[in-house]
Amino acid sequence: MPTLTTVADWTITASGDTARFAHASAGGYWAPRVWSGRGLAIAGADLADLENALGEVLKLPVYWLARARREDSGAGDAAVWSEPRYDPEDEFVYITGPCRTDEPAPGYRPASAFVVDLVHLRGLRIRIAAYRAASAGR
Repeated sequence: MPTLTTVADWTITASGDTARFAHASAGGYWAPRVWSGRGLAIAGADLADLENALGEVLKLPVYWLARARREDSGAGDAAVWSEPRYDPEDEFVYITGPCRTDEPAPGYRPASAFVVDLVHLRGLRIRIAAYRAASAGR
């Protein structure tokens, strides 16, 4: 998979219609946590960088080609993702939605990488941007 972009600690690669997100802290406490097929948790301190990385991917032809191949006019809607929820105990932001790992397991588990269909990246970015904007006002 060719690297699409690297932003801060995030490296994003793509193959076909999916994007793979890897974080520099893979395996450590601050690694993304994924409940394959159900959602993900991102360290609160990493959320801005993830939002920036998503924005970079949305500018690339691979994203637009994936959107064009998808016949669903609602592809990319934010509705496939929940509103983010911050947990002050572990300092992670939880978002339910269509992400997955190569090693599915029940519950949120640290993951070296996770995969999201390219068409769903726009909705994820919308949810994260709205959450960050609302959090800045608090």
